[in-house]
Amino acid sequence: MGYARTVLGDIKGEDMGFTYPHEHLYADPPACQKDRDLELTSYENSVKELLNFKEVGGQTLVEASTLDYGRNLGLLKKMAEETGVNVIATTGFNKHIYYPNWVQEKSVEEIADILAGDVMEGEKETKIHAGFIKIGTYYNMIHPLEKKTTIAAAIAQKKCHAPIWGHTEAGTMGMEVLDILEQESVDFSTVALGHLDRNADEYYLLKLADRGIYIQFDGPGKVKYYPDSVRVQLIKSLIAHGHVDQLLISGDMGRASYLEGYGGGPGFRFIKTKFIPRLLDEGITQEQIDKIFIENPRRWLAVF
Repeated sequence: MGYARTVLGDIKGEDMGFTYPHEHLYADPPACQKDRDLELTSYENSVKELLNFKEVGGQTLVEASTLDYGRNLGLLKKMAEETGVNVIATTGFNKHIYYPNWVQEKSVEEIADILAGDVMEGEKETKIHAGFIKIGTYYNMIHPLEKKTTIAAAIAQKKCHAPIWGHTEAGTMGMEVLDILEQESVDFSTVALGHLDRNADEYYLLKLADRGIYIQFDGPGKVKYYPDSVRVQLIKSLIAHGHVDQLLISGDMGRASYLEGYGGGPGFRFIKTKFIPRLLDEGITQEQIDKIFIENPRRWLAVF
């Protein structure tokens, strides 16, 4: 087992402990996004939420705010220092509607160098390192610029060996983005795709899992999409088909209205205090819970 790359430096994989593999602590989307609920710009409120995570036994949190989504590595480092929680930051992009102009202007190779540099040398201004690369695709389509950044991420990975995490809009285009990565010879054991429980299609999820990637669910508690009973059944199906080692679960609490620290809910405590007890009550074992929240994130992230 290797090391995971946090904003405070590398840590042993065995020291990651209980991990949320996709959350947001600081986000400031570009002006084209008019949904103010997506703005997480209060340091104090975010620290309060991070302490809630620590209070229930959380040890490592993966922060997924990208270059085009207001990433602030200096504040993430300060939060990690203040709370004692391991914070792993990203480099890369969300989806094309957020991209800065330079994504179109620069070559694939130039973008790859930026991404790899964030992992290997750290951000130019702060020297703080990213610990994984994020890519993103749109709803039922992959924009040409998203294909460009996906290829750049694959090239960057060859240089820096960081794991890759993919935003899928409502769980769509999973197969298609994997096809792009496969053409670039990316090892699927290094790849996680997120938001897949938004597309609650058992057949589709099993086919994705068969390709060897990590399947991430990040909607527990978000009843506006559908009740957690649907997620539980999908998790049980994936486990029954032999994919427990590929499951990741987080909350993706990327809205102020989702976070207790900002006056909302269900917050970072929900999975640990309510969703996991439900999984246990529904027949998922503690050993399987430990794989999903401790062993799998460690295997995916502790690669340095």
